[in-house]
Parts: sequence; structure tokens; C-alpha cells
Amino acid sequence: MTRPAFLPLAVAAVLALAAGGCTMNARSGGGDVTGSVSQPRYTEQQARAELDGLGARYRSSPGDLGNAMRYGRALRATGQSTQAVAVLERVAIQNPREMALLGEYGRALADVGRHDQALEVLGRAHRPDQPDWRIINVQASIYDQMGQPQEAQRLYNEALKISPGQPSILANLGLSYALSRQLPQAEQVLRQAATHPQADQRVRQNLALVIGLQGRFQEAEEIARRDLPPAEAEQNVAYLRSMISQQNSWSQIRQNERRPSAQQRTGAATPPAAAAAAPRG
Repeated sequence: MTRPAFLPLAVAAVLALAAGGCTMNARSGGGDVTGSVSQPRYTEQQARAELDGLGARYRSSPGDLGNAMRYGRALRATGQSTQAVAVLERVAIQNPREMALLGEYGRALADVGRHDQALEVLGRAHRPDQPDWRIINVQASIYDQMGQPQEAQRLYNEALKISPGQPSILANLGLSYALSRQLPQAEQVLRQAATHPQADQRVRQNLALVIGLQGRFQEAEEIARRDLPPAEAEQNVAYLRSMISQQNSWSQIRQNERRPSAQQRTGAATPPAAAAAAPRG
């Protein structure tokens, strides 16, 4: 059976809604931590095709900054973020003022959960008098991972002041709203992101998820069908229905927000479904 396209976020979002918390997960590859649009996606297939050549070049010429950064991105895209950190750290020590390199290094640190260090490195990856919205976007997504959505959303809005309407920022902001249980705001922002010509399937599927989380399953399936075969779109929505049903209906989820969950009271183990949302790499 094909895994639902929005499975990881669906699991994280439903569990977050039920527990009254917020969880985000690092995503490997060349984009921002929460992932979205803006630049062509560096796929795992592309990365694997280049990996051996980039590795050989790195071993023979470790000081080649361009190759080291590309190698780091390829490692991240193939789930090898720990090795990416080691590669980029070595080069960053020798080139502490190369901002593009620091940006890649900070992203890799975020992938492996070294959030405080990632924020420190990313803070040196651009200048206060010339702020880079891409770096701010990544910094914001790290705060989302740390369970600080208010600070994350403040930074997303700062990034939007620099690059108004930028779809990658809007996509990340929409996910941030979704995982902090602000579903109407999430829908509004994701709709705006989804209308951009560069928006890809991931943005539209996350929009379908947010609509489904509000109980509008038919509309969610219609959006999912724009990119997916009908059977897969139906499977996605059926999965979402089952997740909500397992939480004893949407109204029960709302009640759970106002009192500790049974898991919190008893110390029960995390449901097996949560494993699907574990960070990659």
C-alpha cells in the first residue's frame, strides 16, 4: 500500500492537536527545514547520482568550498545529515566568514537536532544590515522544531517583510500555524502559497491536510486529487479520517486540549503511529 503523501505531517499535526503541543521535524535536503518551494527541489535520486563523484572530489580537494557545500546537500538529501555536519564543520572552521557555507552548515546542524548551535551559526550566515530572508526562514523553522511557534511566526513575518509573498516562507508559516492549532490561519496562508506558480505538490497536499483537519474531507480530497491518482487521494483522506477517529472524534480532540491526555496521566508509551513522524537522517 502506498504511504499517504501527507502522512508524516498528518501524524504530527493530529498528535499535536490532541496533546495541545507543537512538533516539527527536520527534513533532509537542500531546502528550508520545514520544506516547501522557491528553489527546484534537490531530490534524493539526484543526490545519489552525484554522491560518489562529490565524495571523491571532497577527499582529493577538501578545500573546494563549492564542492563541499554540494556534497553536504547531497548527504542531507540521502539521510546522512551527521556526515554532512562533519564535512561542513571541517570546511567552516577553515572559512569562518563564508556566509553561504555557514548557511549550509547551520541547516545540517538543524537536521541533526543541534538547534542552539544551528541558530548561532545561522546568525553569522547573514548581516544585520543585509538580512537574508532564506536564513531567517530557516531560523524560524528551527524555532518551530524547538516548540516555540510564536518566535517562529514572528521570524516568518520578518522574512515576509524582506520578500513579500515569497511562497517558501508562506508554506512554512502555514505549517507553523497548523502545528500550533491555528487551522484557519494555516489554511489562509497555505492557500496563498498554493496559488504561486512555483508551488509544488507538497504545498497543495499540506493545504489538503489542513482542510481535512477541520473536518472538510470532501474538499480535502478534491485538492489532493489535483496531484495524486484518485485512489491515492482517497487513501490520504481515509487515513486522516481514521487518525481523527482514533482521537475519539474532533470534539474529543478539542476537549483534550483543555485537560491532560490519558498518555500524560499514565505515562503510557507513544502510539506506534508517531514513529512515522520521526526526523529523517
